[in-house]
Order: sequence, then structure tokens, then C-alpha cells
Amino acid sequence: MSHAFRINPPHYTYDDYKAWEGRWELIEGSAYAMSPAPSITHQSVSNKIARVLDMALDNCQKCQALLPVDWRIDEDTVVQPDNLVVCHPVSGAYLTRAPALVFEVLSKSTALKDQNLKFSLYEREGVKYYVMVNAEDRVAKIYQIHDGRYIKLCDVADESVDFDLGECSIHFDFSLIWPHEG
Repeated sequence: MSHAFRINPPHYTYDDYKAWEGRWELIEGSAYAMSPAPSITHQSVSNKIARVLDMALDNCQKCQALLPVDWRIDEDTVVQPDNLVVCHPVSGAYLTRAPALVFEVLSKSTALKDQNLKFSLYEREGVKYYVMVNAEDRVAKIYQIHDGRYIKLCDVADESVDFDLGECSIHFDFSLIWPHEG
């Protein structure tokens, strides 16, 4: 007769998270290492997203584009979206309110987390638009919150999409974010 023993993984909090070295995310008390460092393709796409967002928001006084920054959702959940737009005043060491728009650039090590855990988390927290970018396939899946649930708006490759952020609108040309082929 075999006896199964269940080992409960540790439950971490923001105080634990603050003491860790390296890049981590904390989702509902579970720790996720942000390593290895993102690939060159991932970094290149994320950098281009940041550039397009920054230019698109030049005339918007309410919204700003950010690179990975801590978003402390509660005592046991802190995430760092790859690219985000906030349309509320920010101060301090981390965000405390949901961004209006989040881009996650998928990688082999983070794709399942981004497509499942973060999808549910962003939906629950009311992120208006969630864009999952697959740099390898050169496609972005765009979701918009509607009645508290994400609905898929579209899959895009080289098209442009308008994101209505309330105070501002972003015309985003996805053809500008992909690595040069060759």
C-alpha cells in the first residue's frame, strides 16, 4: 500500500518578494523566476512596442507608456508586464491600479503563464486591453474586456489597431514591431 504525501509549496508575500535578487513575479503567493533573460528577439520586439506606444502617446497628457515595472495587485501578487500603458497618476515604487493596456511578448519559458495565469489575472483586475505577442509567428492576439470578461478582438500581423483608452486613443501599427527578416 502506498501513501501519497502532499507537500504544500511555500506561500510568499510582497515582503518576501522585495528581498529576492534577480527578476521575479509573484502570482497568488507562488514565485516565478524571470530567467533566463529574454531572448534578443523578445527584447527587440518589446523595445519596438515601447517606441510605437511612446510616439502614439505624444499628444496625450493622461496616459504614459512604461517598460516592466512592478504592479502590486495585492499582498501576494506582483507582476511585471513587458509593456504597458497607464492612464492614471503614478508615483512610488510600484503600480497599485490596473494599466489600461498590457503587452506580453511570449517566450518559451513564459508563454503558458502569460496565456493562462496572467490572462485570468488581467481579466479579473480589469485591464482594458491585453495583447499577447508571438514574435516567432509574427502574430498578436488582442483581447478587450467586456462585462468583466475578455473577448478576442482579432489576431493581427501587419495591420493597425486603434485602442480607445478613454482619455486618449492609440493607433498602433503592428508592422513596425517585428524583427527584420534576413
